[in-house]
Amino acid sequence: MRVIPINWTDLETAFERNSPDTESFLDTRTGEVVTVTEGAIDYTEQRAKVQAGGEAYVRIEPAASREQYKWMERFVVGVTDEPLRERLVIAIDGKGAFRRFKDVLLNYPTERERWFTYRSDLLHWAMQKWLEKEQLAPKEAAPWGAPKPPPEENVQLERPASNGEGPGEILRRQAKELIDLIPAVELPAAIAFLDFLRERGVAELGRVRTIPVKRTAA
Repeated sequence: MRVIPINWTDLETAFERNSPDTESFLDTRTGEVVTVTEGAIDYTEQRAKVQAGGEAYVRIEPAASREQYKWMERFVVGVTDEPLRERLVIAIDGKGAFRRFKDVLLNYPTERERWFTYRSDLLHWAMQKWLEKEQLAPKEAAPWGAPKPPPEENVQLERPASNGEGPGEILRRQAKELIDLIPAVELPAAIAFLDFLRERGVAELGRVRTIPVKRTAA
């Protein structure tokens, strides 16, 4: 087991970053995290730096998207507010699940903060298991203390079954069926309302991307 310095903030960021065009490496001599992104201005420089360092650099394995999706599922299982849990079940169904999940939590600040704490705990546990696998031990303890294993790791989220359709598909189909029943004279009003809902969703997403969010242990 090698005892090494670790920049915990940078290591946590690297574990959160999950992109096919990005790799991160931990310099076991200094604790520095070097990120190599295809197409970036410093790509050649950073890649050469890692190659020159040889075995001193250990490739960081970020939390996989599939694993982070399971985190969302397990979090939803623990939501006691029934209407909110139903909205979250629908939100995480299909492509764009992560964005929709965060959008729903915007209007529930207490549950949103609980999610950030929950996710941070799971991320820290994943980091600890990676360090153990690579046989690396930090010189200084992590600022969040010793992570604990998730107690509900095998919990499964129950979804309503309906001919293989996901919750989102069911609602969209129902909406289309209702549109077919609306008199033509009422369609302009229905379309205007749907446009309003769509624009509101875009505006909320833009607000999330521009306003800094205070997070717990992250």
